[in-house]
Amino acid sequence: MSEQQAKRGSAVAWFEIPSRDLDRAQRFYETILQCTMKKDDFGTKEEVVCVFPAEQTGVSGALIKRSFQRPGSEGTMVYLSCDGKLDAVIGRVEAAGGKVIVPRTPVAGGNGAFACMRDSEGNHVGLHTAI
Repeated sequence: MSEQQAKRGSAVAWFEIPSRDLDRAQRFYETILQCTMKKDDFGTKEEVVCVFPAEQTGVSGALIKRSFQRPGSEGTMVYLSCDGKLDAVIGRVEAAGGKVIVPRTPVAGGNGAFACMRDSEGNHVGLHTAI
C-alpha cells in the first residue's frame, strides 16, 4: 500500500458506473438506494454524471455516459454500501428494472453480507452491509 493510500484509508478514490441512458440509471439507483443523486457536468458539457451521495471524507462515485465506456457484465465490479439496509435494497431491485443475480450471502468471518445485481444498464454491481 502506498503512503498516499494509507493516508486516505482506502484503495478506492472514485468509481464510475457506465450507462447508456443516464436518466434511467439515475432513477434506478435513486429508487433502490432511496437517495438523491446530484447531476453535474463538471464544466465540460461533454460528459454529464450523476454523483452518489457520500460523506465529505468518504469514497464516492458516479453514473456516467461516455462514448468510450459501455455498460457491461464482464468488467470491474463495484460494491455499494447498504449498511443495515441490504434486504430492503435487494427488495427494490427488480421493481426498479434490475435483477438480483446473487441473493444475500454471508461474508466469512462475520464481515457482513453481500448480494449482486444487474442494474438497469446491464452492469453487474455488488451490494454490501457490514451489519
